[in-house]
Amino acid sequence: MPNFRAPHALPGVVLDTNAVLDWLVFRGMQIWARAIEQARLQWLACAPMRDELQRTLAYAPLARWQPDPAQVLATFDRWSCPCSLPHGTLLPGLRCTDADDQVFVDLALAEGARWLVTHDRALLRLAKTTRRRGLLVLRPEAGAAALEAL
Repeated sequence: MPNFRAPHALPGVVLDTNAVLDWLVFRGMQIWARAIEQARLQWLACAPMRDELQRTLAYAPLARWQPDPAQVLATFDRWSCPCSLPHGTLLPGLRCTDADDQVFVDLALAEGARWLVTHDRALLRLAKTTRRRGLLVLRPEAGAAALEAL
């Protein structure tokens, strides 16, 4: 059985790239953003997540929203709690069908996060299995009630 880190002082959340874009480009996820900005919730991230966000900001379909990559990345750096890159999948049966998304699950479990917020179907399919390990994988709108209690 792997050794998991002790939980952080604040409840932890991992945001996948689309959730970060939802917050920092499309101005969604306001309840999550407020909880992070008010230090009621700790946003856990690692370098590959930032790298993916940086690559994604250059995608042509995002151009019509005119994201400011420097500002988005500065906000990422300001509010995220940098964590070490998890080494490999931590638990059997938690392999994401999208290999690029595996890091989100692995980091959330390694850091004892309470939530992984995503729009991604491949990650959402893991919700039942991760729930048994204390990690809720959910869409941004599904976590509103839980966050109000913080």
